[in-house]
Amino acid sequence: MEFMNLDEIDLSLSAPTEEPMRQYYYMALAKKKVAELSRQVGHTLTACVTTFGCQMNARDSEKLQGILKQVGYELVDHEEADFVIYNTCTVRENANNKVYGRLGYLHSQKDKNPHMMIALCGCMMQEPEVVEKLQESYRFVDLIFGTHNLYKFAELLCDSLDSDRMVIDIWKDTDLIVENLPVERKYAFKSGVNIMFGCNNFCSYCIVPYVRGRERSRKPQEILREIERLVADGVKEVMLLGQNVNSYGKNLDPQVSFAELLQEVDKIPGLERIRFMTSHPKDLSDELIAVMASSKKICHHMHLPLQTGSNRLLQEMNRHYTREHYLELVEKLRRAIPDIAITTDIIVGYPGETEEDFLDTMDVVEKVGYDSAFTFIYSKRTGTPAAKKEDQIPEDVVKDRFDRLLEVVRRDGQKRAESYTGSVQRVLIEQMNEQDEALVTGRMDNNSVVHLPGDASMIGTFVDVKLVECKGFYYIGQRV
Repeated sequence: MEFMNLDEIDLSLSAPTEEPMRQYYYMALAKKKVAELSRQVGHTLTACVTTFGCQMNARDSEKLQGILKQVGYELVDHEEADFVIYNTCTVRENANNKVYGRLGYLHSQKDKNPHMMIALCGCMMQEPEVVEKLQESYRFVDLIFGTHNLYKFAELLCDSLDSDRMVIDIWKDTDLIVENLPVERKYAFKSGVNIMFGCNNFCSYCIVPYVRGRERSRKPQEILREIERLVADGVKEVMLLGQNVNSYGKNLDPQVSFAELLQEVDKIPGLERIRFMTSHPKDLSDELIAVMASSKKICHHMHLPLQTGSNRLLQEMNRHYTREHYLELVEKLRRAIPDIAITTDIIVGYPGETEEDFLDTMDVVEKVGYDSAFTFIYSKRTGTPAAKKEDQIPEDVVKDRFDRLLEVVRRDGQKRAESYTGSVQRVLIEQMNEQDEALVTGRMDNNSVVHLPGDASMIGTFVDVKLVECKGFYYIGQRV
Protein backbone atom coordinates (compact mmCIF):
# COMPACT_ATOMS: atom_id res chain seq x y z
CA MET A 1 0.00 0.00 0.00
CA GLU A 2 1.04 3.64 -0.47
CA PHE A 3 0.81 6.40 2.14
CA MET A 4 -2.77 7.26 3.15
CA ASN A 5 -4.47 10.67 3.04
CA LEU A 6 -5.23 11.53 6.69
CA ASP A 7 -8.13 13.82 5.73
CA GLU A 8 -9.99 10.86 4.22
CA ILE A 9 -9.95 8.82 7.47
CA ASP A 10 -13.29 8.62 9.33
CA LEU A 11 -12.53 9.23 13.02
CA SER A 12 -16.11 8.42 14.00
CA LEU A 13 -15.24 4.77 13.44
CA SER A 14 -13.21 2.62 15.83
CA ALA A 15 -9.46 2.37 15.25
CA PRO A 16 -8.56 -0.50 12.90
CA THR A 17 -6.69 -3.45 14.37
CA GLU A 18 -4.47 -4.08 11.32
CA GLU A 19 -1.19 -2.25 10.76
CA PRO A 20 -0.32 0.18 9.31
CA MET A 21 -3.97 1.30 8.88
CA ARG A 22 -4.25 1.57 12.68
CA GLN A 23 -1.35 4.03 12.83
CA TYR A 24 -2.79 6.15 10.01
CA TYR A 25 -6.03 6.37 12.01
CA TYR A 26 -4.05 7.64 15.01
CA MET A 27 -2.12 10.05 12.81
CA ALA A 28 -5.44 11.55 11.69
CA LEU A 29 -6.57 11.74 15.32
CA ALA A 30 -3.25 13.30 16.40
CA LYS A 31 -3.53 15.83 13.56
CA LYS A 32 -6.90 16.94 14.95
CA LYS A 33 -5.53 17.22 18.50
CA VAL A 34 -2.39 19.10 17.40
CA ALA A 35 -4.51 21.58 15.39
CA GLU A 36 -6.69 22.24 18.45
CA LEU A 37 -3.63 22.73 20.67
CA SER A 38 -2.03 25.05 18.11
CA ARG A 39 -5.17 27.21 18.18
CA GLN A 40 -5.08 27.33 21.97
CA VAL A 41 -1.44 28.48 22.17
CA GLY A 42 -1.72 30.81 19.17
CA HIS A 43 0.99 29.36 16.92
CA THR A 44 1.87 26.24 14.94
CA LEU A 45 3.39 23.72 17.33
CA THR A 46 7.07 22.97 16.75
CA ALA A 47 8.93 19.69 17.25
CA CYS A 48 12.59 18.76 17.48
CA VAL A 49 14.01 15.23 17.26
CA THR A 50 17.56 14.88 18.60
CA THR A 51 19.37 11.69 17.62
CA PHE A 52 22.06 9.96 19.65
CA GLY A 53 24.01 7.01 18.26
CA CYS A 54 24.15 5.03 15.05
CA GLN A 55 22.72 5.30 11.53
CA MET A 56 19.91 2.92 12.53
CA ASN A 57 18.85 5.55 15.09
CA ALA A 58 19.18 8.31 12.50
CA ARG A 59 16.82 6.40 10.21
CA ASP A 60 14.39 5.83 13.10
CA SER A 61 14.41 9.58 13.76
CA GLU A 62 13.46 10.23 10.14
CA LYS A 63 10.42 8.00 10.71
CA LEU A 64 9.46 9.95 13.83
CA GLN A 65 9.85 13.22 11.92
CA GLY A 66 7.72 11.89 9.08
CA ILE A 67 4.86 11.22 11.50
CA LEU A 68 5.32 14.55 13.31
CA LYS A 69 5.11 16.44 10.02
CA GLN A 70 2.01 14.50 8.95
CA VAL A 71 0.17 15.36 12.18
CA GLY A 72 0.89 19.09 11.91
CA TYR A 73 4.08 19.87 13.78
CA GLU A 74 6.62 22.25 12.26
CA LEU A 75 10.04 20.55 12.44
CA VAL A 76 12.85 22.66 13.93
CA ASP A 77 16.47 21.91 14.79
CA HIS A 78 16.57 23.49 18.26
CA GLU A 79 15.26 22.35 21.62
CA GLU A 80 13.25 25.50 22.36
CA ALA A 81 10.40 23.56 20.73
CA ASP A 82 6.90 22.61 21.88
CA PHE A 83 7.75 18.91 21.57
CA VAL A 84 11.27 17.58 22.09
CA ILE A 85 12.13 13.93 21.42
CA TYR A 86 15.43 12.31 22.36
CA ASN A 87 16.11 9.16 20.31
CA THR A 88 18.69 7.60 22.59
CA CYS A 89 21.71 5.31 22.30
CA THR A 90 23.08 3.05 25.03
CA VAL A 91 26.18 1.49 23.45
CA ARG A 92 28.37 3.37 25.95
CA GLU A 93 27.66 4.63 29.44
CA ASN A 94 28.55 8.22 28.57
CA ALA A 95 25.71 8.20 26.01
CA ASN A 96 23.27 7.61 28.89
CA ASN A 97 24.87 10.32 31.02
CA LYS A 98 24.64 12.78 28.14
CA VAL A 99 20.86 12.25 27.96
CA TYR A 100 20.40 12.72 31.71
CA GLY A 101 22.41 15.95 31.49
CA ARG A 102 20.30 17.29 28.63
CA LEU A 103 17.08 16.44 30.48
CA GLY A 104 18.04 18.92 33.21
CA TYR A 105 18.07 21.67 30.59
CA LEU A 106 14.72 20.52 29.17
CA HIS A 107 13.15 20.65 32.64
CA SER A 108 13.93 24.36 32.88
CA GLN A 109 12.48 24.85 29.37
CA LYS A 110 9.28 23.08 30.37
CA ASP A 111 8.90 25.34 33.42
CA LYS A 112 8.76 28.30 31.01
CA ASN A 113 6.49 26.53 28.50
CA PRO A 114 3.71 24.63 30.35
CA HIS A 115 2.29 22.92 27.25
CA MET A 116 5.73 21.62 26.19
CA MET A 117 6.03 17.84 25.77
CA ILE A 118 9.15 15.69 26.18
CA ALA A 119 9.53 12.16 24.82
CA LEU A 120 12.35 9.64 25.16
CA CYS A 121 12.74 6.63 22.89
CA GLY A 122 15.42 4.35 21.46
CA CYS A 123 17.85 1.82 22.85
CA MET A 124 18.42 3.41 26.25
CA MET A 125 14.72 3.02 27.03
CA GLN A 126 14.99 -0.78 26.67
CA GLU A 127 17.00 -0.92 29.90
CA PRO A 128 14.60 -1.43 32.88
CA GLU A 129 16.87 0.44 35.30
CA VAL A 130 16.80 3.49 33.02
CA VAL A 131 13.00 3.59 32.97
CA GLU A 132 12.94 3.19 36.77
CA LYS A 133 15.33 6.14 37.14
CA LEU A 134 13.20 8.27 34.82
CA GLN A 135 10.06 7.42 36.80
CA GLU A 136 11.76 8.36 40.05
CA SER A 137 13.79 11.44 39.11
CA TYR A 138 12.43 12.78 35.81
CA ARG A 139 8.67 12.81 36.27
CA PHE A 140 8.35 15.78 33.89
CA VAL A 141 8.97 13.47 30.88
CA ASP A 142 5.66 12.86 29.09
CA LEU A 143 6.31 9.81 26.90
CA ILE A 144 8.74 6.88 26.99
CA PHE A 145 8.89 4.12 24.36
CA GLY A 146 11.51 1.76 23.02
CA THR A 147 12.95 0.34 19.81
CA HIS A 148 10.39 -2.38 19.09
CA ASN A 149 7.23 -0.26 18.98
CA LEU A 150 8.54 2.87 17.29
CA TYR A 151 5.95 2.33 14.55
CA LYS A 152 3.27 3.01 17.24
CA PHE A 153 4.45 6.60 17.72
CA ALA A 154 1.21 8.21 16.45
CA GLU A 155 -0.89 6.06 18.78
CA LEU A 156 1.41 6.79 21.74
CA LEU A 157 1.36 10.51 20.92
CA CYS A 158 -2.45 10.50 21.12
CA ASP A 159 -2.27 8.74 24.49
CA SER A 160 0.23 11.30 25.74
CA LEU A 161 -1.75 14.30 24.50
CA ASP A 162 -4.77 12.97 26.43
CA SER A 163 -2.87 12.15 29.62
CA ASP A 164 -1.48 14.27 32.46
CA ARG A 165 0.85 11.44 33.48
CA MET A 166 3.98 9.86 32.06
CA VAL A 167 3.02 7.37 29.31
CA ILE A 168 5.36 4.35 29.17
CA ASP A 169 5.18 1.66 26.49
CA ILE A 170 8.23 -0.65 26.34
CA TRP A 171 8.27 -4.03 24.62
CA LYS A 172 10.87 -6.66 25.46
CA ASP A 173 10.97 -7.96 21.88
CA THR A 174 8.88 -8.31 18.72
CA ASP A 175 8.84 -10.17 15.44
CA LEU A 176 6.61 -7.51 13.86
CA ILE A 177 7.76 -5.23 11.03
CA VAL A 178 5.30 -2.51 10.03
CA GLU A 179 5.82 -1.10 6.52
CA ASN A 180 4.67 2.01 4.66
CA LEU A 181 4.74 4.70 7.33
CA PRO A 182 5.78 8.31 6.58
CA VAL A 183 9.46 9.30 6.62
CA GLU A 184 11.00 12.78 6.58
CA ARG A 185 14.45 12.42 5.03
CA LYS A 186 17.39 14.58 6.08
CA TYR A 187 18.77 14.54 2.52
CA ALA A 188 16.79 14.73 -0.71
CA PHE A 189 19.42 12.78 -2.68
CA LYS A 190 20.44 9.96 -0.32
CA SER A 191 18.70 7.79 2.23
CA GLY A 192 19.20 5.00 4.70
CA VAL A 193 17.06 1.90 4.16
CA ASN A 194 16.52 -0.64 6.93
CA ILE A 195 16.84 -4.16 5.57
CA MET A 196 16.71 -5.89 8.96
CA PHE A 197 16.36 -5.20 12.66
CA GLY A 198 17.96 -6.72 15.75
CA CYS A 199 21.01 -8.90 16.28
CA ASN A 200 21.64 -12.56 17.17
CA ASN A 201 25.38 -12.36 17.83
CA PHE A 202 25.57 -11.59 21.56
CA CYS A 203 29.15 -10.32 21.55
CA SER A 204 30.14 -10.33 25.20
CA TYR A 205 30.69 -6.55 25.44
CA CYS A 206 27.64 -5.42 23.47
CA ILE A 207 24.21 -4.34 24.74
CA VAL A 208 22.62 -4.16 21.26
CA PRO A 209 20.96 -7.64 21.13
CA TYR A 210 19.32 -6.91 24.48
CA VAL A 211 17.88 -3.55 23.39
CA ARG A 212 17.27 -4.18 19.66
CA GLY A 213 15.99 -7.76 19.99
CA ARG A 214 16.48 -10.78 17.74
CA GLU A 215 17.26 -10.56 14.04
CA ARG A 216 14.31 -10.11 11.74
CA SER A 217 14.70 -9.35 8.05
CA ARG A 218 12.35 -7.33 5.89
CA LYS A 219 10.95 -9.06 2.82
CA PRO A 220 13.06 -8.28 -0.26
CA GLN A 221 9.98 -7.07 -2.19
CA GLU A 222 9.29 -4.44 0.49
CA ILE A 223 12.92 -3.24 0.45
CA LEU A 224 13.01 -3.00 -3.34
CA ARG A 225 9.66 -1.18 -3.44
CA GLU A 226 10.91 1.34 -0.88
CA ILE A 227 14.10 1.99 -2.85
CA GLU A 228 12.14 2.37 -6.09
CA ARG A 229 9.95 5.01 -4.39
CA LEU A 230 13.04 6.78 -3.06
CA VAL A 231 14.66 6.85 -6.50
CA ALA A 232 11.45 8.22 -8.00
CA ASP A 233 11.66 10.96 -5.36
CA GLY A 234 15.21 11.95 -6.35
CA VAL A 235 17.39 9.65 -4.25
CA LYS A 236 20.67 8.66 -5.94
CA GLU A 237 22.41 6.82 -3.11
CA VAL A 238 21.07 4.37 -0.52
CA MET A 239 22.70 2.97 2.60
CA LEU A 240 21.34 -0.49 3.44
CA LEU A 241 21.20 -0.72 7.24
CA GLY A 242 21.36 -3.61 9.68
CA GLN A 243 23.30 -4.55 12.82
CA ASN A 244 24.79 -7.37 10.71
CA VAL A 245 23.75 -7.05 7.07
CA ASN A 246 25.71 -10.18 6.14
CA SER A 247 23.18 -12.34 7.98
CA TYR A 248 20.22 -10.79 6.14
CA GLY A 249 17.50 -13.19 5.08
CA LYS A 250 18.26 -16.13 7.36
CA ASN A 251 14.83 -15.90 9.01
CA LEU A 252 12.95 -15.53 5.73
CA ASP A 253 11.13 -18.39 4.02
CA PRO A 254 12.49 -18.96 1.47
CA GLN A 255 15.88 -17.68 2.59
CA VAL A 256 17.45 -14.84 0.61
CA SER A 257 21.14 -14.00 1.05
CA PHE A 258 22.44 -10.45 1.39
CA ALA A 259 24.39 -10.93 -1.85
CA GLU A 260 21.16 -11.90 -3.66
CA LEU A 261 19.39 -8.84 -2.25
CA LEU A 262 22.26 -6.60 -3.41
CA GLN A 263 21.99 -8.02 -6.93
CA GLU A 264 18.32 -7.03 -7.06
CA VAL A 265 18.96 -3.55 -5.64
CA ASP A 266 21.72 -3.13 -8.23
CA LYS A 267 19.14 -3.55 -11.02
CA ILE A 268 16.98 -0.59 -9.94
CA PRO A 269 17.09 2.07 -12.72
CA GLY A 270 18.16 5.54 -11.62
CA LEU A 271 19.94 4.38 -8.47
CA GLU A 272 23.60 5.36 -8.74
CA ARG A 273 25.27 4.32 -5.49
CA ILE A 274 24.74 1.53 -2.97
CA ARG A 275 26.35 1.44 0.46
CA PHE A 276 25.75 -0.87 3.40
CA MET A 277 26.70 -1.35 7.02
CA THR A 278 27.56 -3.08 9.25
CA SER A 279 29.27 -6.30 8.08
CA HIS A 280 30.21 -9.03 10.55
CA PRO A 281 33.37 -10.93 9.49
CA LYS A 282 31.91 -14.33 10.44
CA ASP A 283 29.19 -13.96 7.78
CA LEU A 284 31.12 -12.27 4.97
CA SER A 285 30.72 -14.62 2.01
CA ASP A 286 32.66 -15.14 -1.20
CA GLU A 287 29.34 -14.58 -2.98
CA LEU A 288 29.07 -11.08 -1.49
CA ILE A 289 32.63 -10.19 -2.50
CA ALA A 290 31.92 -11.37 -6.06
CA VAL A 291 28.73 -9.29 -6.27
CA MET A 292 30.58 -6.19 -5.05
CA ALA A 293 33.37 -6.73 -7.56
CA SER A 294 30.99 -7.09 -10.51
CA SER A 295 28.73 -4.13 -9.65
CA LYS A 296 29.17 -0.59 -10.95
CA LYS A 297 26.87 0.80 -8.24
CA ILE A 298 28.06 -0.85 -5.00
CA CYS A 299 30.64 1.42 -3.38
CA HIS A 300 34.15 0.09 -2.94
CA HIS A 301 34.05 0.46 0.82
CA MET A 302 33.78 -2.26 3.45
CA HIS A 303 33.35 -1.49 7.13
CA LEU A 304 34.58 -4.70 8.74
CA PRO A 305 34.81 -4.50 12.55
CA LEU A 306 37.88 -6.29 13.96
CA GLN A 307 37.42 -5.38 17.66
CA THR A 308 40.66 -7.18 18.61
CA GLY A 309 43.49 -9.05 16.90
CA SER A 310 43.87 -11.53 19.75
CA ASN A 311 42.37 -14.96 19.08
CA ARG A 312 41.98 -15.52 22.82
CA LEU A 313 39.97 -12.31 23.23
CA LEU A 314 38.00 -12.88 20.02
CA GLN A 315 36.80 -16.14 21.55
CA GLU A 316 35.97 -14.44 24.85
CA MET A 317 34.12 -11.72 22.94
CA ASN A 318 32.05 -14.42 21.18
CA ARG A 319 33.01 -13.07 17.77
CA HIS A 320 33.17 -16.49 15.97
CA TYR A 321 36.23 -15.79 13.80
CA THR A 322 40.01 -15.76 14.20
CA ARG A 323 42.63 -13.19 13.25
CA GLU A 324 43.73 -15.57 10.48
CA HIS A 325 40.21 -15.74 9.04
CA TYR A 326 39.89 -11.96 9.24
CA LEU A 327 43.16 -11.40 7.38
CA GLU A 328 42.09 -13.95 4.77
CA LEU A 329 38.87 -11.95 4.20
CA VAL A 330 40.89 -8.75 3.75
CA GLU A 331 43.11 -10.51 1.22
CA LYS A 332 40.06 -11.77 -0.71
CA LEU A 333 38.51 -8.29 -0.74
CA ARG A 334 41.68 -6.60 -1.99
CA ARG A 335 42.28 -9.30 -4.61
CA ALA A 336 38.73 -8.92 -6.00
CA ILE A 337 38.47 -5.11 -5.55
CA PRO A 338 41.99 -3.61 -5.54
CA ASP A 339 40.86 -0.07 -4.72
CA ILE A 340 38.50 -1.04 -1.88
CA ALA A 341 38.61 1.09 1.27
CA ILE A 342 38.50 -1.00 4.44
CA THR A 343 37.49 0.61 7.72
CA THR A 344 36.99 -0.99 11.10
CA ASP A 345 36.07 -0.79 14.80
CA ILE A 346 38.65 -1.66 17.47
CA ILE A 347 38.19 -1.94 21.24
CA VAL A 348 41.13 -1.21 23.55
CA GLY A 349 41.14 -2.37 27.17
CA TYR A 350 38.69 -5.27 27.01
CA PRO A 351 38.74 -7.03 30.43
CA GLY A 352 41.80 -9.28 30.73
CA GLU A 353 43.58 -7.75 27.71
CA THR A 354 47.33 -8.34 28.11
CA GLU A 355 50.13 -6.49 26.39
CA GLU A 356 50.53 -9.57 24.17
CA ASP A 357 46.83 -9.39 23.21
CA PHE A 358 47.21 -5.71 22.38
CA LEU A 359 50.30 -6.37 20.26
CA ASP A 360 48.25 -8.97 18.33
CA THR A 361 45.76 -6.19 17.56
CA MET A 362 48.57 -3.87 16.47
CA ASP A 363 49.91 -6.63 14.24
CA VAL A 364 46.58 -7.04 12.43
CA VAL A 365 46.28 -3.26 12.06
CA GLU A 366 49.77 -3.14 10.52
CA LYS A 367 49.01 -6.03 8.16
CA VAL A 368 45.65 -4.64 6.97
CA GLY A 369 46.55 -0.95 6.67
CA TYR A 370 43.08 0.46 7.28
CA ASP A 371 41.81 3.54 5.49
CA SER A 372 40.41 4.62 8.84
CA ALA A 373 39.34 3.05 12.12
CA PHE A 374 36.91 3.88 14.89
CA THR A 375 38.92 3.16 18.04
CA PHE A 376 37.12 2.81 21.36
CA ILE A 377 38.16 2.40 24.95
CA TYR A 378 36.17 -0.50 26.40
CA SER A 379 33.01 0.74 28.11
CA LYS A 380 31.39 -1.53 30.69
CA ARG A 381 27.72 -2.06 29.86
CA THR A 382 25.60 -3.45 32.69
CA GLY A 383 23.79 -6.60 31.60
CA THR A 384 26.55 -7.89 29.29
CA PRO A 385 28.85 -10.84 30.20
CA ALA A 386 31.99 -8.69 29.91
CA ALA A 387 30.71 -6.27 32.56
CA LYS A 388 30.87 -9.07 35.16
CA LYS A 389 34.56 -9.74 34.58
CA GLU A 390 36.83 -8.77 37.46
CA ASP A 391 40.02 -8.26 35.44
CA GLN A 392 39.21 -4.73 34.22
CA ILE A 393 42.27 -2.93 32.82
CA PRO A 394 43.76 0.07 34.70
CA GLU A 395 42.93 3.42 33.11
CA ASP A 396 46.56 4.47 32.57
CA VAL A 397 47.39 1.21 30.76
CA VAL A 398 44.33 1.55 28.49
CA LYS A 399 45.19 5.18 27.69
CA ASP A 400 48.76 4.25 26.72
CA ARG A 401 47.55 1.45 24.42
CA PHE A 402 44.85 3.63 22.92
CA ASP A 403 47.36 6.35 22.05
CA ARG A 404 49.76 3.84 20.47
CA LEU A 405 46.97 2.33 18.38
CA LEU A 406 45.72 5.74 17.28
CA GLU A 407 49.17 6.71 16.05
CA VAL A 408 49.42 3.63 13.81
CA VAL A 409 45.84 4.01 12.51
CA ARG A 410 46.46 7.65 11.62
CA ARG A 411 49.79 6.88 9.94
CA ASP A 412 48.36 4.06 7.81
CA GLY A 413 45.19 5.99 6.99
CA GLN A 414 47.14 9.03 5.86
CA LYS A 415 49.47 6.89 3.75
CA ARG A 416 46.52 5.27 1.94
CA ALA A 417 44.75 8.60 1.57
CA GLU A 418 47.82 10.31 0.08
CA SER A 419 48.00 7.68 -2.66
CA TYR A 420 44.84 9.23 -4.19
CA THR A 421 46.36 12.74 -4.43
CA GLY A 422 46.31 13.97 -8.03
CA SER A 423 43.67 11.48 -9.14
CA VAL A 424 40.21 12.40 -10.45
CA GLN A 425 37.31 10.97 -8.44
CA ARG A 426 33.54 11.03 -8.78
CA VAL A 427 32.12 12.89 -5.78
CA LEU A 428 28.53 13.24 -4.58
CA ILE A 429 28.16 16.78 -3.23
CA GLU A 430 26.26 16.57 0.07
CA GLN A 431 26.26 20.01 1.68
CA MET A 432 27.79 23.45 1.97
CA ASN A 433 31.04 23.37 3.88
CA GLU A 434 30.48 24.11 7.55
CA GLN A 435 33.63 26.25 7.94
CA ASP A 436 33.92 28.03 4.59
CA GLU A 437 30.87 29.25 2.66
CA ALA A 438 32.87 29.29 -0.58
CA LEU A 439 33.29 25.50 -0.41
CA VAL A 440 31.01 22.48 -0.76
CA THR A 441 31.58 19.06 0.83
CA GLY A 442 31.03 15.66 -0.74
CA ARG A 443 32.05 12.02 -0.57
CA MET A 444 33.94 9.74 -2.88
CA ASP A 445 32.89 6.18 -3.64
CA ASN A 446 35.20 4.95 -0.86
CA ASN A 447 33.46 7.29 1.64
CA SER A 448 36.36 9.78 1.86
CA VAL A 449 35.38 13.43 2.38
CA VAL A 450 36.31 16.07 -0.19
CA HIS A 451 36.01 19.88 0.12
CA LEU A 452 36.03 21.95 -3.07
CA PRO A 453 34.95 25.38 -4.35
CA GLY A 454 31.24 25.43 -5.21
CA ASP A 455 27.76 26.62 -4.35
CA ALA A 456 24.41 25.27 -3.18
CA SER A 457 23.29 24.42 -6.73
CA MET A 458 25.78 21.52 -6.71
CA ILE A 459 24.24 19.77 -3.68
CA GLY A 460 22.88 16.36 -4.65
CA THR A 461 24.88 16.13 -7.89
CA PHE A 462 27.85 14.00 -8.89
CA VAL A 463 30.93 15.89 -10.07
CA ASP A 464 34.39 14.83 -11.21
CA VAL A 465 36.95 16.25 -8.82
CA LYS A 466 40.74 16.34 -8.95
CA LEU A 467 42.17 15.68 -5.48
CA VAL A 468 44.68 18.53 -5.18
CA GLU A 469 45.79 18.09 -1.58
CA CYS A 470 45.42 15.38 1.10
CA LYS A 471 44.77 16.73 4.60
CA GLY A 472 44.99 13.45 6.49
CA PHE A 473 41.49 11.97 6.29
CA TYR A 474 40.00 14.46 3.85
CA TYR A 475 40.95 16.19 0.61
CA ILE A 476 40.91 19.63 -0.94
CA GLY A 477 39.74 19.22 -4.53
CA GLN A 478 39.05 21.10 -7.72
CA ARG A 479 36.18 20.38 -10.10
CA VAL A 480 37.32 19.23 -13.56
